[in-house]
Amino acid sequence: MRFYTFGNQLPPSPQQPNDPWSGVRFWLTLLLITWSLSALGFGWVINSVFIFLSLLVILPIVGIFALQWWIKRHIITDSCPTCTATFSANRGTKFQCPSCGEILEEHNRHFVRPAAPGVIDVDVQIVD
Repeated sequence: MRFYTFGNQLPPSPQQPNDPWSGVRFWLTLLLITWSLSALGFGWVINSVFIFLSLLVILPIVGIFALQWWIKRHIITDSCPTCTATFSANRGTKFQCPSCGEILEEHNRHFVRPAAPGVIDVDVQIVD
């Protein structure tokens, strides 16, 4: 008994000096098994395997695009209004600047310092 693989990389034997069907035999056997299972009413098994393999290929691709979409919507990169250091943060949360330690929040896709109601935040320029 001799087992065949894809392309049969084994050297020819004296019993079968040159077998041109060695690479095709596997696919013909697989086709025969598939056809037999379908004819016996086990087509749902074949369909389930094909659906599983399709999902195995498609879901990672969809997951990559979904992750990229989520990152574009929820991660913001801007500069700190206090020290002008550029960094990234999540939308809708309060966070600290990693450079100066200032507490910041996101407003219209920009970093701002949160202020209590009634407080006016001004920038001072010293003129000599």
